[in-house]
Amino acid sequence: MRKFLIVLWLLLAGVTPATASVQVVIGINLPVYPQLVRVPGYPVYYAPRVAGNFFFYDGLYWVFYDDDWYASSWYNGPWTLVAPLVVPVFILRIPVRYYRDPPIYFRTWRREGPPRWREHWGDDWAEHRRGWDRWDHRAAPPPAPLPIYQRRYSGDRYPRDIGEQRDLSGQHYRYRPREAADRDFLPPPAPPRMRGPHRDEREAARRERPPRTMAQDRQRFGPDAESRQGGPIHRRSEPMQMEPRQRELRQMEPRQMELGRDHRMREREMRDRPMGGPRMDERAPQDRGGDTQPRGRKHPPQEEERGRRGGNERQMER
Repeated sequence: MRKFLIVLWLLLAGVTPATASVQVVIGINLPVYPQLVRVPGYPVYYAPRVAGNFFFYDGLYWVFYDDDWYASSWYNGPWTLVAPLVVPVFILRIPVRYYRDPPIYFRTWRREGPPRWREHWGDDWAEHRRGWDRWDHRAAPPPAPLPIYQRRYSGDRYPRDIGEQRDLSGQHYRYRPREAADRDFLPPPAPPRMRGPHRDEREAARRERPPRTMAQDRQRFGPDAESRQGGPIHRRSEPMQMEPRQRELRQMEPRQMELGRDHRMREREMRDRPMGGPRMDERAPQDRGGDTQPRGRKHPPQEEERGRRGGNERQMER
């Protein structure tokens, strides 16, 4: 019987596990998402509170039950039987001490080392899986992120249909497995949505709005809102109109504004000066800070000629 199973597994080795096996129900029944703890130095998690050999690696859950390995993309199955020739090497390398329900023949093996799969599956299997137990612990890949979104699906909400499980995984889990065999179990992630909500979604959101809010929007932004409010609606987007004088002042340079302000101050001083004192042009030159020679007011040529003519006539009369 053992040789028959080995031959059957060899035949199935060239076929992908997802198409070669069927989903089955095994002795694992988890009502909620299990607690998973990292195996030190390995890219693998194990479930210390599950009464079974329950692991997580490369985006999939793995269970060793009744001397066979099973895999699933969801924590409570359904499970797919995986042939020993395609089981990932890091699953084979898990130390014996992390099997919570090991078979009887495991108990005689070293707890810190992996199970002796050659003794369990025979020389034909070992011939095809050479070097599975020799590896550099420092070159171990990082563990895959846990699909913690599945915590929301427990009890009656747990999806039993394989198609529904694949759809949810594609929506919520962005990780892609490293192992080629594991990619057949886990669907590619769905592309991110770049567009806005669909028209049906917008209509549904509009219908779900409170009636009072919709009535307030119609009253505020409706076509007859101006007539109800007694005047036009002032919108902040319209620019404020400015007077011509204000526009000129806004456009003037700061230096020009200072010169204009000084000129207006000088005019105000000249206008407010008392009229009793001598005029600027009648002051002595020393008072004005200019030349020492007096300077009178210049007269036009006609007035000078009239002055000379009047002087001559007065001399003649005498």
